[in-house]
Amino acid sequence: MDKRLTFNEDASNYDKWRPTYCEELFEDIFQYSGLSKGKNALEVGIGTGQATTPFLNAGYNVTAVELGNNLAQFSKEKFKEYKNFNIYNTSFEAFQCEDNSIDILYSATAFHWIAEDIGYPKVLRLLKDNGTIALFWNKPSPADEDYSLHLEIQKIYEKYWPATDKLLESNSERYKRISETIKAHGFKDLEVKLYHKIRKFSAEEYICLLNTYSDHRTMLQPTKQLFENEIKDTIKRNGDLFNIHDTIELYLARK
Repeated sequence: MDKRLTFNEDASNYDKWRPTYCEELFEDIFQYSGLSKGKNALEVGIGTGQATTPFLNAGYNVTAVELGNNLAQFSKEKFKEYKNFNIYNTSFEAFQCEDNSIDILYSATAFHWIAEDIGYPKVLRLLKDNGTIALFWNKPSPADEDYSLHLEIQKIYEKYWPATDKLLESNSERYKRISETIKAHGFKDLEVKLYHKIRKFSAEEYICLLNTYSDHRTMLQPTKQLFENEIKDTIKRNGDLFNIHDTIELYLARK
């Protein structure tokens, strides 16, 4: 199965447990783009709309693209009261619209699913002159106060997912790589911004969160059940609370 389609299997769980984004992020996007009501926005990979409402409330004409049919139907129903919303159940690669017709294209924790040599040139083609691209990702990490619990959980991961020789990319290396990729495809006036949030989970809630990620959803049964049971038991032994610190990274640029 295409891992992108695993998100489509349980839209309600995805909508409940996937993180939303902070108000400051949207304020920075609007200020950077300088756009007004009635401008055309394209959202790539809407999922269940964790990042959509601020653009709709700002008065943009939002067109959303979503590969998963259940997710697309969920978002269509979720935003049915908005006259400035339209959604297409297709991939961004297959999506068709006029070149130079989009004022702002944004994607929330989704654009990494699109091949760079296809995604960025298409964005450049669809955007109007000086149009804005806004890409943002949420990167969770354990809170400092829960680091010992994090180490216990990591041992469980290593038990079921043996470590590979792949080198882990540091945050600074990631920011640099994405920034250089955006600039290499012809975008200008790049800005990178970081935001921080905290989420709190019980053991059961944390398992619900894990089941919004493709790697977890594709684990084979009964291995998946054993893995989840060990995670739950570990969190419950540590007060049934696991704090997650979210770092949201935003990349802004213009055509």
